[in-house]
Amino acid sequence: MLSKSSKFIALYITLFSLSSCGQSKENDIEITTSQESKYTTEVIVPDLKIPWGMVFLPDGSMLITEKSGELIHFKEGIKTKIPNPPKVSARGQGGFLDLELHPNYEENGWIYMSYSSPEGEGQGANTAVARAKLKNGLLVDQEVLYKAEPNSTRGHHFGSRLEFDNEGYLYFTIGDRGNRDVNPQDITRDCGKVYRIHDDGRIPKDNPFVDDPNAKHAIYSYGHRNQQGMVKHPESGKIIVHEHGPRGGDEINVIEKGKNYGWPVITYGINYSGTVITYKKEAEGMEQPMYYWIPSIAPSGMDYVTSDKYPEWKGNLLVGSLVFQYLERLEIKNDEVVAREKLFDGIGRLRNVRQGPDGYIYMAVENAGILRIVPKK
Repeated sequence: MLSKSSKFIALYITLFSLSSCGQSKENDIEITTSQESKYTTEVIVPDLKIPWGMVFLPDGSMLITEKSGELIHFKEGIKTKIPNPPKVSARGQGGFLDLELHPNYEENGWIYMSYSSPEGEGQGANTAVARAKLKNGLLVDQEVLYKAEPNSTRGHHFGSRLEFDNEGYLYFTIGDRGNRDVNPQDITRDCGKVYRIHDDGRIPKDNPFVDDPNAKHAIYSYGHRNQQGMVKHPESGKIIVHEHGPRGGDEINVIEKGKNYGWPVITYGINYSGTVITYKKEAEGMEQPMYYWIPSIAPSGMDYVTSDKYPEWKGNLLVGSLVFQYLERLEIKNDEVVAREKLFDGIGRLRNVRQGPDGYIYMAVENAGILRIVPKK
């Protein structure tokens, strides 16, 4: 007799096979598990609960967000809570989320933050993007650059990652807030989008929907679900985003101006109950992902390896897995994933991964802290 889990897997395979009929694209790259890894991990910042965002300051210190709403300054082995972080509504998947430094941080001191904010129209919260400067242990000159409306009492799909491109534009992600049938495909509404603004919050004149008086003019792409990874490609400068699918169908997408990435009209995933969302895997005017995962790994955080400290990984993409609790290494050639490797299997819910200015890879692991990947001695 099949177990409950075996029955579900069988149902999933059957439904996915049916819903894939007639489609040419299939994810069939098996993941390998590293048996003789040259690397191990060491704890750099201990005793963190849900570290979400992290940035490295020029003096060698770090800023870290705790999802609960704390902003931590870690310097010379000491953790100090910044006493005046923005007002955060820590509900469900929301809280204090990502951090990013201005490309000219050493000249202007701007720190960018995303978080679930209760401010604005309606009950609940929605994602906000703000900036501030750190002076004498305090955030000063705080200003909100963008606030998604309306608020929602739903506790999921806030996004949210921040990234600057080579031209100095700030990109950020906001998830569909669990309202998939309304938000992602409607450019007159926030949520389920990738946004692009100037570093001071102004809307770029060449954003794709600025001539539509009803559209949200900060939108750069739409049709997204819940994007918790974003990075600038180290060579092309393109913005790369990954997003959570439902049961399966997590995606990596190369973001292009004005493009529709399909959610929920097309998807490689199914409902959490095992029922079909849609039989469509592709549609005219909707983009295909660069890569998708089945089953879902629940991706969070992402970075490219450019450091000489990991010669075997150089040029590869690293993605954290929340549900399977490992770091995934993806080898990419000609914009296609050709190999996958599971690293540090069972390390914990891996929330973020970033390459530091010292060339080392740092991972934010829930209920552990910030870990650094180092060669084995």
